Amino acid sequence: MKKSIFLIAGAGLMMMASCKKQLEEQAFSFLTPSNFYKNAADAQTAINGVFSAMQTQTHYQRTVWLISELPADNLVGITTQERADLNQFKWTPANAEIYNWWRSSYLMINRANDVIKYVPGINMDVTNRNHIVGNARFLRALGYFDLVRNFGDVPLVLRPIETAGDSLLFPSRAPAAEVYKTIIEDLTFAEANCLAENKIPSGNKGMVSSGAAATLLGKVYLQRASTTFAEPQDNQNALAALNRVIASKVYQLLPKYQDVFDNAKKNGSEHIFSVQFGPVATGITSNIILRMLFPTQLGGAAAFFANNNFFQNGYSTADSIRKNWNMANKVGSTNVSPFVYKYRDPSYVSNSNNSNVNWIVLRYSDVLLMQSEAMNNINPSDPAKFAGVDSVRSRAGLKDPAQQLNFTNTATQEAFIDSLVKDRARELFIEGHRRYDLIRLKRYKQVMQALGTTVQDHQFLLPVPQTERDINRNLGQNLGYPQ
Repeated sequence: MKKSIFLIAGAGLMMMASCKKQLEEQAFSFLTPSNFYKNAADAQTAINGVFSAMQTQTHYQRTVWLISELPADNLVGITTQERADLNQFKWTPANAEIYNWWRSSYLMINRANDVIKYVPGINMDVTNRNHIVGNARFLRALGYFDLVRNFGDVPLVLRPIETAGDSLLFPSRAPAAEVYKTIIEDLTFAEANCLAENKIPSGNKGMVSSGAAATLLGKVYLQRASTTFAEPQDNQNALAALNRVIASKVYQLLPKYQDVFDNAKKNGSEHIFSVQFGPVATGITSNIILRMLFPTQLGGAAAFFANNNFFQNGYSTADSIRKNWNMANKVGSTNVSPFVYKYRDPSYVSNSNNSNVNWIVLRYSDVLLMQSEAMNNINPSDPAKFAGVDSVRSRAGLKDPAQQLNFTNTATQEAFIDSLVKDRARELFIEGHRRYDLIRLKRYKQVMQALGTTVQDHQFLLPVPQTERDINRNLGQNLGYPQ
């Protein structure tokens, strides 16, 4: 049986206690908080360990898009029962992929908690120390954002588990509203303490910047604004955070849409935060992304496909730049099922797990789209709300006045949302946003019904994994799932 992420730490503590009774010798090789967190190198190693939790297949290497894209309208994947159930809206508390997401998110959170507690006590450069702690608080916030959007109420664990009898070994679920407040506090700290993108040393590219913290903060405020526990200033706060990112002038749209996914241009001016992958020769993990998404003719496993309806109808004829980069249904002269083609790596070896493409979590075009969304929420009559969307459209080649949004072709607040749902699908195709976008923009049922899928009310949240509930009886279950 798989063990709870909370019990893993506890089991280690109990084992150490047992060993102490049997052995008198001091175990100098054991790393503990008291003998590890000594200097700046230790602090950097510790934060690297938090980032490494994101690189696993069960987290931001693969499960991120299983959870965020399969239960939506643009990706198809049925090679395992768990994936098929996510894709066909038949998931249960026993779904292994849902468990993977829960467990991997808490692994990252637990590692971040260690950094947050112990690094402040290290005697080192204060700016660098604050930057590392800010990174940890960003990653903890991201982990909880990934959890609260999917499960609603979740255990809120904000310190390391320190003893075999620690009360956090079997935590109860905290209300989602409380989780959001903690996320916002962490991101506010991260924005104030992380270095700006252009101040991060080149050898540490991939670490969190103040701009990344502000971007995620804007996204969090927008998502909370759509909930039943929204606070009155959520949209204004989202807009303020996004405007700070824009006003910094640190980020910009790359000239060509294709440049965003050019492996030679990783960590460029549009990339705000990405999970770093490969090449292995540099000591960085490679990933399985291309093997999962490519057809066999390109050396892939053909495990996932683009939804045929989106391939046929998702883009207008004029929007060919993004469509032709994001998807294809031919390899040479051979017809194949439509597949996701946006992630490409010339160094990829057929049928291997050695792709070096980064997984992009936050990028500048999303900032512009969210800015427009927040402005539409605040004041639907403000013509400035079209600017962000239209700049993203222009980069995609949609520069003709008839292809730009305005009050003539997008007259109402609801019409703007309908358009934004489509614009986000086209721009951010299979980047891990879709399910959350549809829920936030209140189009989940409508979009899926058009494809013949009825989304039940309880399916706006995933079930708490049964494996966790078997071990921790303090965990309840979301309504609509077996109690």
